[in-house]
Amino acid sequence: MGSSSGPSAEPVVTFSSGRVPSEPSSSSSSSSPSPSSPPDLRILHFNDVYHLDPSSAEPVGGVARFVTLCNEYRDGPQFQGQTELVTVFSGDAYNPSLESSITKGSHMVPILNQIGTQVACVGNHDLDFGVMQFRHLASKCNFPWLLANVLDPALGEGVPLGNAKRTHMMTASNGIKIGLIGLGEREWLATINSLPPNLVYRSATEVARELVPQLRAEGAELVIALTHMREPNDNKLAEQMRGEIDLVLGGHDHFYAHSRINGTHVLRSGSDFKQLSYLELRRRNKSVDDANPSRWDVDIWRRDVVASIPQHSETLQLVDKLTSKLKKSLEKPVGWTAAPLDARFTTVRLKESNLGNFVCDIMRLHYGAECTLMAAGTIRGDQIYAPGPVRVKDITDCFPFEDPVVVIKASGKAIWDALENGVSMYPALEGRFPQVSNIRFTFDHAKPAGHRILSAEIGDAALERERIYVLATRGYMARGKDGYTSLLVKPEGGECDEVVSEENGILISMMLRQYFMSLKVLDRWKGWGPSLQRHWDKVGTGVAKCHPVVEPKPHAAPKSPAAVPPRDEDAKRKRNSWAEWTPAKLRERRSSITPLVEESDGSGAGVAVPPPQEVEKEQEVRDMDREMQVMRRVFRKWCRLAGVQGEACDSLGEDEFEVNWTKAIAPRVEGRIQMV
Repeated sequence: MGSSSGPSAEPVVTFSSGRVPSEPSSSSSSSSPSPSSPPDLRILHFNDVYHLDPSSAEPVGGVARFVTLCNEYRDGPQFQGQTELVTVFSGDAYNPSLESSITKGSHMVPILNQIGTQVACVGNHDLDFGVMQFRHLASKCNFPWLLANVLDPALGEGVPLGNAKRTHMMTASNGIKIGLIGLGEREWLATINSLPPNLVYRSATEVARELVPQLRAEGAELVIALTHMREPNDNKLAEQMRGEIDLVLGGHDHFYAHSRINGTHVLRSGSDFKQLSYLELRRRNKSVDDANPSRWDVDIWRRDVVASIPQHSETLQLVDKLTSKLKKSLEKPVGWTAAPLDARFTTVRLKESNLGNFVCDIMRLHYGAECTLMAAGTIRGDQIYAPGPVRVKDITDCFPFEDPVVVIKASGKAIWDALENGVSMYPALEGRFPQVSNIRFTFDHAKPAGHRILSAEIGDAALERERIYVLATRGYMARGKDGYTSLLVKPEGGECDEVVSEENGILISMMLRQYFMSLKVLDRWKGWGPSLQRHWDKVGTGVAKCHPVVEPKPHAAPKSPAAVPPRDEDAKRKRNSWAEWTPAKLRERRSSITPLVEESDGSGAGVAVPPPQEVEKEQEVRDMDREMQVMRRVFRKWCRLAGVQGEACDSLGEDEFEVNWTKAIAPRVEGRIQMV
């Protein structure tokens, strides 16, 4: 029993009942039952899947290889004549990922359907785009979503959040009835800002004690709890139910684990299309003196999705179709800035940046934290984003990391030590340099490292070393990376308590997308529900106290793509003249691309067959970007050799803001970081 430490192309035994060979010698013999003892039920379980493409390290994952494994267990020759496979999912698919920042989770609907999912539990990230969007996506799925213990009184008495089902009854191909119940934990509800008010949370065990007997009375021979809870909560459920639940198939944690408690198997199956679990169940022939409460003998195998597994061609085509639409969206504006956004390494890694302030403020206000500390290495643009449109590409290029925002409780001393670490290698261009929100500090880099912070304030008061503060930061830093060991959370061996863990947090890029969506005044997303609006109105009001927004001009209108002249030789020569490289001309060319249209289903992601003039204009802007990159590299080298520092361009005046579809941001510096 158990599982091996490293990835394996072969099935690895997680638990053996002793009724099938426990030490497989080949893929076919290990994943198939003993010929004399075919299983009564066959189940495939997975949870927490986000990224469609494979990674570079084993197990590489990737949905195309994952589907190959699913089809092996569903249709493989070694399983012919056996009961059909039952495929279940324990939540978290619609977010977070680069794709979801455009599609709002809709790209995962055909993926989950392609896998053959038959029932799912609602996960916290499935609600990141609001309940309206979850309900819309759930209606497109070929299977039900379950969540029995989180109720929304606005939908009626006893109705679960998002109109999910409380239970589901399945009948296997051989007639065996399977009863399923969906359960979530209280902890992640507090981390989602887009939920309706007055939700009712009930104890998972309390609800299970009500519903499991009902499932049994309806004829369920096997009862499965599909959960989206941390492992300790799943274990507690198994302990308190005393064998009344046969399987607890969990999600939320991103690791593979199995335990057996009171005869109940508690299983979580990795994450991100990198692992799955295959289970075979056989009825137990219980003797009179058999004290084991289990009704079933269970055998479990872990499968790692390694590079040697071939990719499913149909799924590859589906992924290509989905991602090709996303790539077309990258040039589309999603916001507008009236101030230059300074993302240069020579700024963000040495001093206060208006972009750093802006992002840190959104992080703090989104989660209601007291302060924010973000390593400057989070900001990867290394350029000044001039006034004008903010594109999807700008956000994803500048904030490419896929570790989410977390919220921790840290002592004042821990924050002081974190600030010391942040300036410890100054003036080297180190990614650990801090960008902050609601923090002001002064440092002297002439002093020895570890003694450079002269003063620090949080809010309007001096930092108190013994006080506990609620701090928003990146998951990367809460794992002690970049020298931020004082912010290490308890699960990683540190002293800081987690308020919003990495499993619950959302990406900075997603946070910025939602902020920009809240500023739109035309073509607003239909799935933008009242709960999201209330939350982002509150965030926007807070952000605007430090970073004003500029109201759009009602008479202004985006340029029509039809008015774009053809790219003849004369036009090309004109575009290459220096007269066409003024800030106003560059802004005009970028602004000529129509904004991203926010769609609920993401079928076109706002880019359904653009006219030829629009395609040509997008290509022109891509060419311009490439030329600008060359210019920046040359200019940076010249500045370094000449010993000079380039300055950011000026902000726009209100009369220069000429779009009507959104409000413009104007981030600024405030003296949060002072150097002696």
